[in-house]
Amino acid sequence: MNETLSKYIPEHAVKPVFELIVANQVHLKIVNERVTRHGDYRRALSGKHEITVNSNLNQYKFLITLVHEIAHLVAFEKFGRNIKPHGHEWKYSFQRLMIPFIRPEIFPNQLLPLLARHFKNPTASSDTDARLALALKYFDKPNDKYFVFDIPVGSIFRIHNGKIFKKGNVRVKRYECTEVNSGRVFLFNPNAEVELLKTS
Repeated sequence: MNETLSKYIPEHAVKPVFELIVANQVHLKIVNERVTRHGDYRRALSGKHEITVNSNLNQYKFLITLVHEIAHLVAFEKFGRNIKPHGHEWKYSFQRLMIPFIRPEIFPNQLLPLLARHFKNPTASSDTDARLALALKYFDKPNDKYFVFDIPVGSIFRIHNGKIFKKGNVRVKRYECTEVNSGRVFLFNPNAEVELLKTS
């Protein structure tokens, strides 16, 4: 397991992550990319704790995602199954598990202040923290995707399911984008990754 983990997370995180996996009896599966989620936790009918994490994540995002999912397990075990998936109990568990990893031996210096800020009140996904998501993206393998906030208003772009949109103006924190075929307006997070087809 240590050898497998070392392919996906920073070297100095391998031992403590392995200890977390053993202590919580986690059955970890590393799976192909899923567009809708980075990771998942479920308790099987057998009582086994199953966690899946996408194989395509960079090492820092993989570590955050894995600890995120272990925090679900810990919160449910400690506080019961009736808690909200990303409520106070999960936030508390995630903070407690993640803080020992927020150090320079594990994360690059440019990520440390952003992680410290994020983990004062962690959200359901690090993707919704635009500054952290952008900083983490710099460690991804190069691809042809753009963030919605990075393309000009009026640009035409495609999302993962093939639907095509035209970027509109920002409304509060998200962008109003019109689906080209239906004319319906959808709100996009600024850091949603899209394929740029045409600039305005």
